[in-house]
Amino acid sequence: MTTLLEARKVTKVYGGGLFRRDRTVALEDFSLRIEPEPPSITAIVGESGSGKTTLARLLLGMTMPTSGAILYQGKDLRKLSRREWRAFRRDVQAIFQDPYEVYNPFYKVDHVLELPIRNFGLAHSRRERRAMIEEALHAVGLRPEETLGRYPHQLSGGQRQRIMVARALLLRPRLIIADEPVSMVDASLRATILGSLLKLNQEFGISLIYITHDLTTAYQVSQDIIVLYRGSVVEAGDVEQVVRDPQHPYTRLLVGSIPLPNPDRVWQGERVLGRPAGELKPIGSSYCKFHERCPFAMPMCIEQAPPLFQTDPRRVTACYLYREAPAIEPEELVGVFANGHREQAAPRPEVQREGGAGGAGS
Repeated sequence: MTTLLEARKVTKVYGGGLFRRDRTVALEDFSLRIEPEPPSITAIVGESGSGKTTLARLLLGMTMPTSGAILYQGKDLRKLSRREWRAFRRDVQAIFQDPYEVYNPFYKVDHVLELPIRNFGLAHSRRERRAMIEEALHAVGLRPEETLGRYPHQLSGGQRQRIMVARALLLRPRLIIADEPVSMVDASLRATILGSLLKLNQEFGISLIYITHDLTTAYQVSQDIIVLYRGSVVEAGDVEQVVRDPQHPYTRLLVGSIPLPNPDRVWQGERVLGRPAGELKPIGSSYCKFHERCPFAMPMCIEQAPPLFQTDPRRVTACYLYREAPAIEPEELVGVFANGHREQAAPRPEVQREGGAGGAGS
């Protein structure tokens, strides 16, 4: 079976050139495969500047990699014909962070739902178009009579974001890339939107790439997780293992930085790992990017970037603390993912730390 979407050893570099000497490596040697079956949910987690949004733009074909390739059904996006691009646009949909920015304030919200139906010729009459829109709105928990005919500013952020979920659903895509879909809505509405995303996966068979800085919501909805730090994968695998028992120091920092719902406990934040090991200066272009913040940094960390060590059948960690484990190539990363060998994701309770429910990640 042909892979639906694949990132193959992708690197994205910004800057450089004749007049600019500074270069920023936004994503480095990243590989991921999304199979057409069974539908999966993969979380991409990291703090600001980790490369999450760059990855989303690459997977959506909004920007092209500096090296490596993004493949749709085995074919490089740069070589797709016009017809193949149209199929790609229908199969791979996006939900973005800001639920207001995507709307034209001069149009009623009906417009954003009608446009994909017209563009892809999904309905043959106004009645059929209306029925499709109402069905999609009901699927995400919205009442058509309270939603249609209104302008974006007349709806809440949660309603606007759920309309975006409904819009993606209209096309019946095979994959939705959701980039920080709940970061700009009230905490009380996040569960509703996450529930809508889970429904797309479980009832409509749509795979999801869920991109977020919030480790708690990633844990709640995903089956597998990839933790990025400054464009590189530092830990990946089964979400239960990675979040409950983090191995990489950066993942430990993310989990440890979740505020505790206990006013008697001091929030540690960045101090949760302890003091960095000391002054270690890289001697080349390849080194562990986390060494400056890591209390376990060793000379080998600044001599060569650590590979992905497979510390468990369902987990890899890019850290020399686990150098006794076998190393794998980045393109072999998907081998540790679920790939349908267990049941689809169901809502989980929030991350529990020392008797309390976790809040947002770093």
